Amino acid sequence: MAALLTILGETPEVVTIEAPTSELIVEIKQTKLINQNKASASVIKPTYNDPDVTRGIKIISEVTLTDNENCVEITAGEGVGKVTKPGLQIPVGEFAINPVPRKMIAENVKKYLPEGKGAIVKIIIPEGKKLAPKTMNSRLGIVDGISVLGTTGIARPMSSKAYTDSLRVQIDVAIANGYYDLLFVPGNIGTRIAKEKLVIEDDEIIEMSNFVGFMLEEAEKTEKVNSITLFGHAGKLIKIAAGIFNTKQSVADARREIMTCYAGLVGADTNTLKNIFECITTEDVIKILDKENITTEVFELISDKIIELCELKFNIKFNVILVKMDGEILNPSKINTIPFEWK
Repeated sequence: MAALLTILGETPEVVTIEAPTSELIVEIKQTKLINQNKASASVIKPTYNDPDVTRGIKIISEVTLTDNENCVEITAGEGVGKVTKPGLQIPVGEFAINPVPRKMIAENVKKYLPEGKGAIVKIIIPEGKKLAPKTMNSRLGIVDGISVLGTTGIARPMSSKAYTDSLRVQIDVAIANGYYDLLFVPGNIGTRIAKEKLVIEDDEIIEMSNFVGFMLEEAEKTEKVNSITLFGHAGKLIKIAAGIFNTKQSVADARREIMTCYAGLVGADTNTLKNIFECITTEDVIKILDKENITTEVFELISDKIIELCELKFNIKFNVILVKMDGEILNPSKINTIPFEWK
């Protein structure tokens, strides 16, 4: 909007934007008149308290007046990614600017269009391509830049909603590409080991972060997912055996209690149980279990409990593969139960 006002002879320092739920006051960093029908304006995204790699980046809007009356075309340039896979809100081949931002741009620009004129609005994010590898965009099939998302026009500090929304989109992409037996992993470790050990496509792997319950609920809502294989490092996934479906350590961390309990169930003596309970990491516990030759028994029981609790809670078939950091499988009886081919 500031770029359009620049064409009309103004040099705004701030503009008021109508968003779906409120009005926003946006400070303009710089404006530039390119010719009588074209101008640009830039803003800096606020550095609010949120784990977002796009904080503080420059966003440029370039507006060109056209003779297409009251029509606003939204396009993009450097740093805005393109959609290459179905399942997102934007069709394949389009720039990754979601419907709500597109609507906001068009409606706000139309208010200031001269009579008989339309406009082409190009969004440019100079650092977008560099930042893209730090986001989930590549997993969603968005290439060569970042995406412009949002439902309200307001970034909420420390809100997990935007993050969980970006996680659940993976499920949409998988289903749109014909995958109904999915591999859910906690994060990068699970993804890495899965790719090392399984014949699997990227779109079949769903990273759920700590939001296990949320992601399983979203998968169930689709009514299209046949099975879910939980695959990853034991230190994250064993929490589910205690009914913990948000695995963030600050929310709940019962790893040593779980492993102490299950070691007791397979007959570990009191001294072994004490040693397990005093361990800090899952890998340290595994060393003790290895020494006592009960590792497989413990993790077979834990994986059985995970499957039991998940299938009680969700109407989906579940499988579980628990691994060490080096990729060694801790519950080998489950190897042939999963719908994926091993390398």
